[in-house]
Amino acid sequence: MAKRPAEELGGEDDALKAGQRPLPAVDGDEAGQFEDEFEDEFESEDEILEAGVDGRPDEERELEEKRDAMEVDQKAFIPGRDKLAAGESLSPDTSTYELLHNLTTTWPCLSFDIVRDQLGNNRKAYPATVYAVAGTQAEGRKTSQNELMVMKLSGLSRMDRGKEEEDSDDENDDDDENADPILETKSIPLQSTTNRIRAYQCPPQNSAKPPTTLTATMLEDSDILIHDVTPHLSSFDIPGTIITPQQSKPVATLKMHRTEGYAMDWSPLVPHGKLLTGDNDGKIFVTMGAEGGKWTPDNRPFTGHQSSVEDIQWSPNERNVFASASSDGTVKVWDVRSKSHKPAVSVKVSQTDVNVISWSRQTTHLLASGADDGQWAVWDLRQWKSATDNNASVPEPKAVASFNFHKEQITSIEWHPTDDSIMAVAAGDNTLTLWDLAVELDDEESRDTAGVQGVPPQLLFLHYMEMVKECHWHPQIPGCIMATGGGGFGIFKTISV
Repeated sequence: MAKRPAEELGGEDDALKAGQRPLPAVDGDEAGQFEDEFEDEFESEDEILEAGVDGRPDEERELEEKRDAMEVDQKAFIPGRDKLAAGESLSPDTSTYELLHNLTTTWPCLSFDIVRDQLGNNRKAYPATVYAVAGTQAEGRKTSQNELMVMKLSGLSRMDRGKEEEDSDDENDDDDENADPILETKSIPLQSTTNRIRAYQCPPQNSAKPPTTLTATMLEDSDILIHDVTPHLSSFDIPGTIITPQQSKPVATLKMHRTEGYAMDWSPLVPHGKLLTGDNDGKIFVTMGAEGGKWTPDNRPFTGHQSSVEDIQWSPNERNVFASASSDGTVKVWDVRSKSHKPAVSVKVSQTDVNVISWSRQTTHLLASGADDGQWAVWDLRQWKSATDNNASVPEPKAVASFNFHKEQITSIEWHPTDDSIMAVAAGDNTLTLWDLAVELDDEESRDTAGVQGVPPQLLFLHYMEMVKECHWHPQIPGCIMATGGGGFGIFKTISV
């Protein structure tokens, strides 16, 4: 990040640009006369040749331009460690981004999810298009204005690399590549603020129809609403589509929780939908979907946490296994076939709240956790022993990797969808960082952090975003990340990933 004064300088006294000459006002009575405006300043052609384009020596002119221009400090700025001086603000180094867009909504959104589309995988063409769902955080007297937003973001152009690059890419440029970004939304009314929202797509019965897209929304009043947003998504691309009030009503309302919660995840391996939800009482419920749109919760909860369940995730390759994180400092692994509804494995991973977890989809024995003290870690689940094993003398497993770079709570963590060495981490210090775990500590080149102290060599990129709460990789646009915070949404792609 670069620092610059918040106020802009400008006005009639700005330094002249190269190639410009000050033109004296021409009086009508003197129109036929020529006057050398610099005749008193220069007495010889040699002196005139040494002068700049505005009649002053180049050194003097350049010094004035530097003094009048906006001061920009190009050194790396690390939020949470460095502090801005009075009158300074942060500005991103746009040369490090391939894609960078920000958008604001009427109300902030604590949670969102990216929806897979039919535009193809591994997309690299611009402008980009993203579909997403989000729940709002209107509070107090404005609670009735809360909504589930179904969004289409299109016209997301890549960063302008300057004239030279444009000239070199003229043959490959798309006419719409520099189109203006467009945000389209469809609104579904909600009776309360959204704590968490997750999307799931049921496989289509035939290729002629799009997949059914479901959303599960955990509300502050402890209700869980399931909506079918398929018609809302289709309306963006099919002109004239009319969404009826009935289509905006939930297909199911689940009321098994007695307190609000933030933990929720869809199983990626069950076609009709299988939903996990955890609450502040430490209880976890499983809800099964069936053909025909029927939803049946198991009213007997899974118990074992001593405090609130903060996050929950299904195993990416075992349909009966899931993991949960809690403010009791533990991560537990469960088997839904267990008659006792107790955890199979429990490991103390932090002395503070464990806020978030992420299960690697590429290397399925790796699980990442993020805690309230700003530390995040990667664990090898093969080292975790079940409670029934006779291993009382075996010490607690140690993290494969652990980082305390962030100085505030970790709010979101997610593995790259196709590269098991890349991680995205969001924190309460207003930063979203990208990490490359493949970097070796004993690599001489890797230890070079350009003179910046206290930066791990695995830190790949640092993106500033106020009050960032949640981030997700786009599964179909390699390296593209979407995040939400107090100031709205951000979508970016760096030159590093």
